[in-house]
Amino acid sequence: MTSFVRTVHPARIVFGRGTLETVPEEVERLGRTRALVLASPELAELGDRVEKALGPLAVARFDGAAMHTPVEVTTTALEVLREAGADCVVAVGGGSTTGLAKALAVRTGVDQVVLPTTYAGSEVTPVLGETADGVKTTRSAPEILPETVVYDVELSADLPVAMSVTSAVNALAHAVEALYSPDAEPVTDALALQAIQLLARGLRALPSDPRDLDTRSDLLRGAWLAGTCLGSVGMGLHHKLCHTLGGSFDLPHAPTHTVVLPHAMAYNADAAPEAMRRIAEALGAATGQDAPTAVFDLISQAGGPTSLRELGLAETDLDRAADLASATPYPNPAPLTRDGLAELLRRAWAGERPAGGSTAAATAATARITEQVVESFADTPDPRLRHLLTDLVRRLHAFAVDNDLTQLEWQYGIDFLTRAGHITSDTRQEFVLLSDTLGLSSVVDLLTNSRTPDSTPSAVLGPFYVEGPPELAQGSDISRGAPGVPLSVDVLVTDTADRPVPDAVVDVWQSDDNGFYDVQLPDLDGPVLRGRLRTDAEGRLRFRSILPSEYPIPDDGPVGGMLTATGRHPYRAPHLHFLIRSPGHQQLVTQLFVRGGRYLDSDAVFGVKDDLVVDFTPVTGPDGEERRELTFTFRLAPA
Repeated sequence: MTSFVRTVHPARIVFGRGTLETVPEEVERLGRTRALVLASPELAELGDRVEKALGPLAVARFDGAAMHTPVEVTTTALEVLREAGADCVVAVGGGSTTGLAKALAVRTGVDQVVLPTTYAGSEVTPVLGETADGVKTTRSAPEILPETVVYDVELSADLPVAMSVTSAVNALAHAVEALYSPDAEPVTDALALQAIQLLARGLRALPSDPRDLDTRSDLLRGAWLAGTCLGSVGMGLHHKLCHTLGGSFDLPHAPTHTVVLPHAMAYNADAAPEAMRRIAEALGAATGQDAPTAVFDLISQAGGPTSLRELGLAETDLDRAADLASATPYPNPAPLTRDGLAELLRRAWAGERPAGGSTAAATAATARITEQVVESFADTPDPRLRHLLTDLVRRLHAFAVDNDLTQLEWQYGIDFLTRAGHITSDTRQEFVLLSDTLGLSSVVDLLTNSRTPDSTPSAVLGPFYVEGPPELAQGSDISRGAPGVPLSVDVLVTDTADRPVPDAVVDVWQSDDNGFYDVQLPDLDGPVLRGRLRTDAEGRLRFRSILPSEYPIPDDGPVGGMLTATGRHPYRAPHLHFLIRSPGHQQLVTQLFVRGGRYLDSDAVFGVKDDLVVDFTPVTGPDGEERRELTFTFRLAPA
């Protein structure tokens, strides 16, 4: 059984030929008597027709509607509305005019009657997008939804083919994203699929006979249904990208939707395979043709734009566009990454055709393999283990498919892991090092330990921790005479209420003055620069050591080879390790970094946290030599 929630937005729909003449009746039906007619400069003649049909009901006119609904235009129109004492607006035009009507309604509460001349679909949504200071923002509220929409098929018959194509694909995008929306439900799904069928049929027929009213009816009905989808469920990546490109780079609204749609679909294809299958079927895609390719080909055959470059976006703008689009998280089937969005935008800018044909067939075959492997874990008794394995398989297979992984690349990866296993020993953990340098250790650390904001931040354990370090007394010198700048450590261990934690077990370890840990020096006699101590009755811990140095992680193995191949350095910022345990408290694994030390902003394992960068204060010893002092309070979270 599928559970769902569906909200129905109340609106009156009038659909047919010649329905413009019913506008006076619709205004009176709402109990209104003073209408402000809204249009855009290019539709002034159509505005005249509406004004004439309204007769004495029309008390004012504003023809300044603009793309992306700039707030300054709304302010000007608002003055006209108030001066005329209008109690409703009658908007004729595309998305710009509808957007202006909505902006006025949300500010004043006036009723709206909208006559669409394009296929934007926004007239049946409670959504308003406005642009201020070059940034487009979207909001939704019941009062934004127009009370009445009058669809007159004849009004769109003169819409130029180029505008008709982009406007229809704009509507198509609403239906496509509705099918993989997190709010998807059966009624909206059915509307979306019917919208896709009507819009695809209309787009195929449009170039050969632009004034055919049956074709125009298909497109207008498809737009209505697609707009209803837009108003019923949340949208994803495609709409976010188009709002970013339109609001921040002043790209034309519908053409931008047209160019981006197939690429946004390709980005989500692996994460929403069932939705893509249904879309391809509704489009009437050819055998072996996937949904993103079918949409791209449909646009191309109808004469629509296929690249952001031809819309005026500069190649130098792509990085900023990717930054803006990835700055705020939003629901989407595929995980949103800055690099992934940058590649999507690059392909859209260049006008590349999404992979299809034999690639689509191969993708279907790999999907079957993936499902077979996932199914093999169905009887796993431990539900957490089953979830982790099945999700791992899906992501690994998707990585191979998305990157068209070759046999040689796969073999190199196997050899890499084999070499990592061979070099791993009791004192060197190459797999931990790999996890560290890929940032995975820091990610897991944050996921595990970031839920207690009042405690000291954690950090990665690192590959040089050794179980069972030597037990040392308070005040011991863990350096055992190793050369370096002397360091006195005086730290306090408390709980999150600042109460001392006595008898806490504290393991400490660090590198020497040359950047080596003792386990890296086989000729060294016994553990050096590491030990296990206990806090006193007041939660204090004092010991002596030397100032830690920056150091390179081991780079003579496969991980070092990876760093070299990618132009990365192997150095860690200077730090001192702590592992603190106490009954009734969560274990704390952390590091204290030397303020002013090298590589703080490019630590090889991404382990530096601002709250852990502290002063190792310079002082002068009795003999005049340079020394350092470290004081710090560790706060342990309750278990």
